[in-house]
Amino acid sequence: MNDTGELPVIQEGPAARPPVGPEALEHRNLLDGDFWRRIPAYAGVDEATFLDHRWQMKNTITRPDKLLAALQGLVPEAFIHDVAAGFARAPMAVRVSPYLLSLIDWEQPEADPLRIQFLPMGSKFLPDHPKLGLDSLHEQADAPVPGLTHRYPDKALFLVIDTCPVYCRFCTRSYAVGLDTDQVEKVSLKPKKERWDLAFDYIASRPELEDIVVSGGDAYNLRADWITEIGNRLLDMPNIRRFRFASKGLAVMPQKVLTDDEWFKALVDVVERGRKMGKEVAFHTHFNHASEITAYSKRALDRLFAEGVTVRNQAVLLRGVNDTVESMTLLVKRLAWINAHPYYVYQHDLVQGAEDMRTTVHTAKTLAQAVRGMTAGFNTPLFVVDAPGGGGKRGVHSYDAYDRETGISVWRAPSVKPGQVFFYFDPIDQLSPEAQARWADPAEHQRMIDEALALPAR
Repeated sequence: MNDTGELPVIQEGPAARPPVGPEALEHRNLLDGDFWRRIPAYAGVDEATFLDHRWQMKNTITRPDKLLAALQGLVPEAFIHDVAAGFARAPMAVRVSPYLLSLIDWEQPEADPLRIQFLPMGSKFLPDHPKLGLDSLHEQADAPVPGLTHRYPDKALFLVIDTCPVYCRFCTRSYAVGLDTDQVEKVSLKPKKERWDLAFDYIASRPELEDIVVSGGDAYNLRADWITEIGNRLLDMPNIRRFRFASKGLAVMPQKVLTDDEWFKALVDVVERGRKMGKEVAFHTHFNHASEITAYSKRALDRLFAEGVTVRNQAVLLRGVNDTVESMTLLVKRLAWINAHPYYVYQHDLVQGAEDMRTTVHTAKTLAQAVRGMTAGFNTPLFVVDAPGGGGKRGVHSYDAYDRETGISVWRAPSVKPGQVFFYFDPIDQLSPEAQARWADPAEHQRMIDEALALPAR
């Protein structure tokens, strides 16, 4: 400003960019205020109560009849029956926080991107892809001890717990996470000392391991003393240089970071101890749509940022949620605004009961091209396919071959499993009628795979 307090007049040269409209700054407009009062069950809840993580956990909805009670008068009963039918067919149990429920647009819930992620509707289900398996990434096959997947040379995935603050319809670990359902009897990954000790012993015995992902389930559901124990045991291992706690929690219950001081202190203490030892401890979270990010999300991220905690985001590409250039661009910009660095966008894994949410590899490529260059490189996510069968994360452009007609892409992972070939399969309903007819005939399946393998590598 000049001495009069007025903004200076900028003399624009021939290379000056045109002024931006308000839509260019939409990522800064975060939902604030007592928006939860729109839900009849929460109309009388004050802010202090709504921000209490214990109240959020206590009032988390775990049954369709509780959902009906909370939404009484907002949606027709037929919608609740449709959701109940969806959960009867889904591999994941219902678990939705009051905060998350308050963010859904109940005037048009069928199309709402948050409803799509957490509340299945029986009328929307599509048949599972015939090449789908319950543990499509073969995490158990690559586990030398229960709950520890060692796939990459220097990194392992430690599944410390089998519960989450909410349950996502598209969960890759529906084979283990949450309660048994009508469709799936879960593999047990309870937080037991004996199982953890086996994992710690294995990690310490492998000098090549330097990087650990502490996941589950969800690190949000770890007690404060468990955060301390896991963090310190990993920091005390000379071979471990970095690890990260993975959690969906920030997206669905920022109240924990804001009001669970004991848990927050345990996390920060581990981060600070790691820093003093020259080791990185980070926090990885999972926002999928810009409407999940509110002023309360930013307050939680601000608290983490003030304590020097690095937060990165790993999103999943979901049909009807973030599969347009507009929705993905807004998500990436809003994540950067709140200091949650966009890290990965995953092609939706082949997950039982979630076929209506998957997109094509071509869609991921298109979005990756559109997002690149719209913001700084370190805030631009890498779009990846986690190759079914245990091939690990591959850049979406790095396939050997891709038959868009049959939806089959061919992948190799020379640093992970040299000599092996992996296949990803686009959702059948997104293919041509001729390709859909071929997939309807089991005798055609191997022929289509062989055709994809015969395509010239690029």
